[in-house]
Amino acid sequence: MLTGVLLGFSLAIGGAVLAGFTPPGLGAAPGQLIEALPPGLPPHDARVLAEILDRVKREYIEPVSDRQLMANAVRGMLAELDPHSQYLDPREYNEIRISTSGTFTGVGLEVQTDDGKIVVVSPIEGTPADRAGIRSGDTILAINGEIVDHGNIGQTIALMRGPAGSRVRLTVARDGQPEPLAFDLKRSAVEVHSVNARLLDSGFGYARISRFTDTTAKDLRRAIAELNDKTADGLPGLVLDLRDNPGGVVDAAVEVADCFLEQGLIVTASGRTRDATFRHEAVPGDLLAGAPLVVLVNGGSASASEIVAGALQENHRATIAGTRTFGKGSVQTVIPLSEGSAIKLTTARYFTPSGVSIQGLGISPDVNLSAGDPGTALLQAAQLLKNDPVLETSAH
Repeated sequence: MLTGVLLGFSLAIGGAVLAGFTPPGLGAAPGQLIEALPPGLPPHDARVLAEILDRVKREYIEPVSDRQLMANAVRGMLAELDPHSQYLDPREYNEIRISTSGTFTGVGLEVQTDDGKIVVVSPIEGTPADRAGIRSGDTILAINGEIVDHGNIGQTIALMRGPAGSRVRLTVARDGQPEPLAFDLKRSAVEVHSVNARLLDSGFGYARISRFTDTTAKDLRRAIAELNDKTADGLPGLVLDLRDNPGGVVDAAVEVADCFLEQGLIVTASGRTRDATFRHEAVPGDLLAGAPLVVLVNGGSASASEIVAGALQENHRATIAGTRTFGKGSVQTVIPLSEGSAIKLTTARYFTPSGVSIQGLGISPDVNLSAGDPGTALLQAAQLLKNDPVLETSAH
């Protein structure tokens, strides 16, 4: 198992604890500060760092707390390592835990910023917001009577979440309604499913994975079973849509690839610690029983998505169609710290079954499809399942 290892922009939670240090007040003399710095730091570097901290503490134009100085120092330290390592304050750490678990307690709204407003993308089916009648396109104006900060979507999300059974009042604007609408909602447990599946008009199956969470493989197995039940002789083929999927939990990617493989290597990784070095092979049990499989990808398909695409491509199990993927070949681990914070640290590089690192390169599709209308690409993918030689020739 790879508990604690993650990829992409949706991340997993690490179990290891990093032994940190908490220096005394930064207003101390530089000599005292040096004693508080981590052991092993060269004396010259320790002296310079202590001097900088002391100068900022005493002379910056506005007062800065010790906590803020330390948080800024750690953020800068990790940000300079690579684009994916970062410090997570307690709120950011909690958001990661929620995003990868697939469950949270709240009202069940997916929101985004649009033209300076916080707009509802969609209510999640069966949630308090859905049952109350909040609609896609509604603009959130206030929460519990307080006007929302349209520049801080994270704060808005945090205010909508809370213990199950607690109440929250949302005020929204809706096109066609002259006055704002108020909704009094009772928070409840919300399950976020990362798999959306249906039968295409052609009779083939379609499954879109929006991100890789702890529940993705389970959701995919259930979705394929339901699609199989709707067909007389089982699915004749499946389009697996990974377009614009930024990644997620490594274990989920491995399980998804294994859903379609009877045997073969899925992925390997190499790092400096034992947990960061791993090798995963498929176990028998192809959910499609060998039926044709097309995987749709594009430049937004990253990390965990690339593990799946690479494994299915190099094991000759699927046709990869679309455009070149993002090219993120590193693995991050989230390491909890004291007081509810954490660091996300790049700990390994992963490799496709042939031993190739896709870092900065991405995965080249077997069949190039235009990056235009997403629906057109889906129709072309369905044609590929029919082994249409005309499409294959024209698409390259």
